[in-house]
Amino acid sequence: MLRLSDNFKLYELVKSSTADRLGIDNIPTTEVILNLERLCLRVLQQIRDWYELPVKVNSGFRCPKLNQAIGSSKKSQHLTGEAADIEIYGLDNLELACWIRDNLEFDQLILEFYDGTPQSGWVHVSLKEHGNRNECLTINKGTVKRGLVG
Repeated sequence: MLRLSDNFKLYELVKSSTADRLGIDNIPTTEVILNLERLCLRVLQQIRDWYELPVKVNSGFRCPKLNQAIGSSKKSQHLTGEAADIEIYGLDNLELACWIRDNLEFDQLILEFYDGTPQSGWVHVSLKEHGNRNECLTINKGTVKRGLVG
């Protein structure tokens, strides 16, 4: 299996139980693989190295058919391999999001469905090759707030 960084393999960034269940081939193009490699090297591996704990990728690349099946935006950066939804078991997702905000370059950083309890929600992080916005948002129950709100 193709290794994208020291601790991340392509399989982790393309696996999907929804795709498996629906028989969707979630196969990335070469361009998408390069985007996933950049995301792993510059974001996910940096997180892994700092915390010295496994980073769980809940969702990485999504082909258009899979993206539609889960009801995600047609503009989702998951479609281009520039985004991942992550968490680290045992670490508060707000703490993880704040560390990323304070230490890494990113395009969007979204604390999603966090309710103040340590294992609630997840962290969405994206990275483009150029022109990253460093935009932080908190999304919960349809409400979007600027910044990381615990």
